[in-house]
Amino acid sequence: MSDFFSLLAEEFPQVRAGLWVTLEATVLGALLALVLAFALGLMAGSRLLLARGVSRVVVEFFRGTSLYVQLFWLYYAMPPLTGYELTPLVCGVVAFGLNFGAYGAEVVRGAVNSVPRGQYEAAIALNLSPARRMRKVILPQAWVQMIPSFTNLLIQLLKATPLLWLISAADLMTVVQTLRDRTGETLTAYLTLLAVYFVLAYALTLLMNLLERTAKRRLGLEPGAKSLFKSRSATTATTGGTA
Repeated sequence: MSDFFSLLAEEFPQVRAGLWVTLEATVLGALLALVLAFALGLMAGSRLLLARGVSRVVVEFFRGTSLYVQLFWLYYAMPPLTGYELTPLVCGVVAFGLNFGAYGAEVVRGAVNSVPRGQYEAAIALNLSPARRMRKVILPQAWVQMIPSFTNLLIQLLKATPLLWLISAADLMTVVQTLRDRTGETLTAYLTLLAVYFVLAYALTLLMNLLERTAKRRLGLEPGAKSLFKSRSATTATTGGTA
C-alpha cells in the first residue's frame, strides 16, 4: 500500500491532469446533454408531427443502444466513414451528451407535462405568446421537478467517465490503472478510485441540491433545512447506457 501512495505522490501532476480530464468530460458532457434534453424534450411536445417524430427517433435510438458501443463507434468507426477523427475527450463528451441527453429529454417532457393545465390556461388568459408562456410560466415550475432526476443522471454520467480509458483518454481511471500496473497493488488502486468518485459524486449532489433550493425559493416555496444534504434515489438514474 505504501508503494502505491508513494508513487501516487510522485506522479501527482499526472493524477491531477487525469482528474481534470474526468471533470472536463463530466461537465462538458452534462452541458451538451442538458441542451439536447431541452431541445428534444420540448420538441416531443410540439404540435408539429415532424418535430415530435424526430425527437422520438433520436431519443429511442440513443436510449436503446449501449453507451459503450456509441463511444467505440465515434472513436473507431466514424473516422473511416467521414474522414474526421475526434480526440478521445471529444468523443467522450459527444457520446455522453447524446446518451444522457436522450434520457434527459424524457425528464423534460414529463416535467413539462406535469405542470397543471390551469397554469397554461392562466398564461393564455394573460395573452402571453407561446414562447413567453413556456419561459415565464411553465419552465420555472417544471424546472424544480426536473432537478432531482437531472441530479441522478449527472451522477450516472460521472460514473460512466471511466469508459474513456477504453479509448485511451488520459482520465483518472487511466492514470490510476497505470499506477496499479507499476505497483501491482490492485486493491489499493481501486479503493482509491472508489473514494475519489464518491467524493466527486457527493460534491455534485450538494451542488444540485443547492440549485434545487434556489429554484424552489424563486417559486415561493420554502425548502426544508435538511434539503441541502438529502441523498437521491436511483429510481430514475438506472439508464442502462453503460451496459
